[in-house]
Amino acid sequence: MSIRALPENLVNQIAAGEVVERPASVVKELVENALDAGARRIDIDLEEGGVRLIRIRDDGGGIAAEELPLAVSRHATSKIASIDDLEAVATLGFRGEALPSVASVSRFRLASRVRDGAQGAELRIDGGKPGEVTPHAHPQGTTVEVRDLFYNVPARRKFLRAERTELSHIEEWLRTLALARPDVEIRVSHNGKPSRRWKGESDLLSEVRLHEALGEEFARNALHVDHAGAGMRLHGWIAQPSYNRASADQQYLYVNGRSVRDRNVAHAVRQAYSDVLFHGRHPAWVLFLELDPRGVDVNVHPAKHEVRFRESRLVHDFVYRTLNAALAETRAGSIATPAPPVAGGTQTARWSISSPQQQTIGLRLTDAPATYAALYAPPGEVAAPAVMPEASEGLPPLGFAIAQLHGIYILAENADGLIVVDMHAAHERIGYEKLKAAFDGEGIRTHPLLVPHAIAVSEREAEVAEREAAALAQLGFEVQRSGPQSLLLRSVPTLLSDGDVDALLREVLTDLREHGSARRIAETRDELLATMACHGAVRAHRRLSIPEMNALLRQMEATERSGQCNHGRPTWTRFSLAEIDKWFLRGR
Repeated sequence: MSIRALPENLVNQIAAGEVVERPASVVKELVENALDAGARRIDIDLEEGGVRLIRIRDDGGGIAAEELPLAVSRHATSKIASIDDLEAVATLGFRGEALPSVASVSRFRLASRVRDGAQGAELRIDGGKPGEVTPHAHPQGTTVEVRDLFYNVPARRKFLRAERTELSHIEEWLRTLALARPDVEIRVSHNGKPSRRWKGESDLLSEVRLHEALGEEFARNALHVDHAGAGMRLHGWIAQPSYNRASADQQYLYVNGRSVRDRNVAHAVRQAYSDVLFHGRHPAWVLFLELDPRGVDVNVHPAKHEVRFRESRLVHDFVYRTLNAALAETRAGSIATPAPPVAGGTQTARWSISSPQQQTIGLRLTDAPATYAALYAPPGEVAAPAVMPEASEGLPPLGFAIAQLHGIYILAENADGLIVVDMHAAHERIGYEKLKAAFDGEGIRTHPLLVPHAIAVSEREAEVAEREAAALAQLGFEVQRSGPQSLLLRSVPTLLSDGDVDALLREVLTDLREHGSARRIAETRDELLATMACHGAVRAHRRLSIPEMNALLRQMEATERSGQCNHGRPTWTRFSLAEIDKWFLRGR
């Protein structure tokens, strides 16, 4: 068969297969064009979940009448003109494929008027066949109308879902947009009835837009993060670990204002939440990452859903360290307090959490008869007063203990009401954090082997071991290459000496080869220290005195991540006096 050029209409339909997956894809492309045109109000009219009709009206800069045919031509755009522009894209759209692709699989109408234009103009296209440009009365801005999506491509149309499903995809993308552009008013109607309005009066990351998009519960549990460094800035909201989800449905990432999915960043977030989140649960977050546009490639996916970072490892570590430090401040008794964003470009780190500043306390894990008050009290321990002071007198966040319930829970009274603490879970976290600090401070102790241990490995693993000998030594492994596919192990980490050292070393070598750091050893360390802390924590049904309970409360207030145990379960909860009054119908 001879080689021949494809017809233009067929080329556009092939491109539509990459760009236009469903009605939500059309809405995304058209709304992004409106935003790039400077729109401050966007009206979206839908019928039958967008299959029958999608109409997008904006008040942006508009398109000149003579440019309407060019606007629906492939790879025609006003947003880039050179390779330098492509390497530093600052707009949401830039490929010039959206309009011709959509027009090739629908009954399409484009009407527009530029600012100060005498009149507007209109262009109709039916299944990729353009008509003539005609005068048309139109306010400043642009209207794009897409009817009967995929009417001429029945094989694609049959894959569309039910009306409610397609509408839900559109609503989810609009929620994503609304979080990033609270300055734009968005009005949505479906089947002739108003369905949603996003007011365009808010600042970025405002509480109002956060509440509108993700609900009151997320807004109440959100911690504001803003940190700049290494040529990047990360700001946004992360939910406290106590607010978590069964799925990753409330995770939003924006890179230079563009909503994307990125496994590298998602992994960094999961790693930051690793030991404060209950297994099987997912964190919730809205994060904005800003960096030099030349450090990120946005042209790696036809629908621009993904990006590629030039320094992916640097980005991963920056996100992880920022969020890990923020989550470390989720001490028991702390309360999330929304804070306004700081000016961009400053070297700053802010986590809006109110928590007491307590003196660091030395740890001794023991089940000896010595009282816990003596073990965990800071110098000058705050003793419980004979008469509880008023709130204005400054009670500690977790208050003072008043009783122990079934030998499991500590009941305490604070300024707001009742505090309930799971004493084993709380003590477990305290021990875990202290052990981690001691472990990191003293370094990894090694255990020399009486007889060097020979390990058979692949040639690539042997090369990594030889190249990364210094890094392995820091991790507690003294390794010497003894042949093309063999290693001689002379010492191992003391804490891991009883484990399967061969398998662990191979995993460390794999991590060093792929990531340049031994993540596996860090994860194993945390598991071991968590187990030690669990065995050393006060057991259930152990009766504690009031001073012992108060000492534990003070230590919780001073310990990082003490809001959750090592396994992600909550260590405490509060009941306000107003809530308790409702139980008994007081004031009614």
